[in-house]
Amino acid sequence: MSRILRHRAIVEDDWTLAVDMTAAPSAADRWIVPLARWRAERDTLGAGALGVLLPNTADVETLYPQIAASPVIALQFPAFADGRALTQAVLLRNRLGYRGELRAVGDVVRDLVFWLGRCGFDVLVPRPDQDLEACRQALDEIRLAYQPAADGHTPIWVRRRASAADATGSNAP
Repeated sequence: MSRILRHRAIVEDDWTLAVDMTAAPSAADRWIVPLARWRAERDTLGAGALGVLLPNTADVETLYPQIAASPVIALQFPAFADGRALTQAVLLRNRLGYRGELRAVGDVVRDLVFWLGRCGFDVLVPRPDQDLEACRQALDEIRLAYQPAADGHTPIWVRRRASAADATGSNAP
């Protein structure tokens, strides 16, 4: 088993990412399979838990009715500089309301970690050469945000407005 970041904790991964298309899951396994295999075999892949791996080119809004019940949606980062999966995560969390596990896989490096948290990822699977503790610390690297996001941080302008209202005793905008 490999180690991952799940909800800010370093834990053993209890899911198997089956990208080679040949592994056959048993009933007790927890598998994440590529979208093409998921579509073709989801009813015959056994009684175990089944997640889906989406390429960063997938239209999550179109796919969502099919994948909404999946316990895990893994979004792929094929290259560090390709942030399309960040947009997919925001769409899944904020617009579509997905509440299952959202996982970042692929070329996941420490420099992305803070932004992955902001976009709503629960689980980060960093590249093997990345230090998990450094990645965990990166989640809290920036304390103030100017815009709302899926991570629930209150934007600084909202805090300042509330602080000013408290100071004057006014609730007016």
